[in-house]
Amino acid sequence: MFGRHRELRTLRDLLRDFRVVGLVGVRQVGKTTLARALADHARGPATYFDLENPRDLARLADPLLALNDLKGLVVLDEIQRRPNLFTVLRVLADRPRPQARFLVLGSASPDLLRQSAESLAGRIAYHELGGLGLDDVEAANHARLWLRGGLPRSYLAASHSKSGTWRRQFIRTFLERDLPQLGLAISSTTLRRFWTMLAHYHGQTWNASEFARSFGVADTTVRHYLDVLTAALVLRQLPPWFANIGKRQVKAPKVYIRDSGLLHALLDIGTHEDLECHPKVGASWEGFVLDQLICRLGAEPGECYFWATHGGAELDLLVVRGRKRLGFEIKRTSVPGLTPSMRSALADLNLTRLDVVHAGDSTFPLTKEVRAVAFRRLLDDVSPLAR
Repeated sequence: MFGRHRELRTLRDLLRDFRVVGLVGVRQVGKTTLARALADHARGPATYFDLENPRDLARLADPLLALNDLKGLVVLDEIQRRPNLFTVLRVLADRPRPQARFLVLGSASPDLLRQSAESLAGRIAYHELGGLGLDDVEAANHARLWLRGGLPRSYLAASHSKSGTWRRQFIRTFLERDLPQLGLAISSTTLRRFWTMLAHYHGQTWNASEFARSFGVADTTVRHYLDVLTAALVLRQLPPWFANIGKRQVKAPKVYIRDSGLLHALLDIGTHEDLECHPKVGASWEGFVLDQLICRLGAEPGECYFWATHGGAELDLLVVRGRKRLGFEIKRTSVPGLTPSMRSALADLNLTRLDVVHAGDSTFPLTKEVRAVAFRRLLDDVSPLAR
């Protein structure tokens, strides 16, 4: 389980406020383990249903009858396999004095989100579970986390070789089994090619026309592929921030493979030596640090942006919450310095603070408004956003 204390606290808080909580995340990210830990420490009874288990499916043949009298915490794992349960959960959640709270687990999918949105609007809260982070494995292990990614079985493998083998098998299963369940009617070979192409564009601005030409399809088709992979939580589309500053600004999203271990498997990177020699090492580091920053800050997807102008000024991450605007530049160097791009971001975006996250050992000020923050000190020197 590692720590995951932050995730457990978040789920407990949500279950106090909502009668139904959805825990979503890519397969093998640890949803079931987290839910079982929550059930083991629940105050009161806890009931667990695995909807991939025929015995549990049989118990839910009449779901209203099976769930109506349960008390305490009720966990429904792989809920997307029985979307009709959302209607039953709405009935149970609307009882005047409900005796149970429901935690539903599943891989993000259009069906899952659509069914819950229609049936449980105002009754359900979602929490997205990402891979292991620095607070789970400790900052001293960041190099291993960067290479292998945050999927627990990949990170915990006995060797880099076994970790790489597990990730390659994960990708194959994901393409051949999981994505077709999300409604993407396209061969796994084509999907593999598309995902691998995205890995080579990791950290770059999305160019639909270029991908469409490569695949010989319409722009809208490759955009659909991109949105499906994003909904499946293996991609991050970081939207651009538009500021009324009289400059031409980039208006397409940046695309990142969310898990660095999956990125390295798609790029056939197996060791630290391979990674250091690869032309995507800088982009890989940027995506890895960006993911850890968002996790540390506790920022919601709708609060995270990048900013770039056609004149060359850019900011890797802009987090906007209320009146706060926090800027982050990510540099794989031990001697970061202030750049014209940073000065432009400070002047044009009215930033509350600008941090330059670097690969060195210490945190120190660059100017009154800009800090150089050592990545290995991220947990000490960057605080979560206040609500």
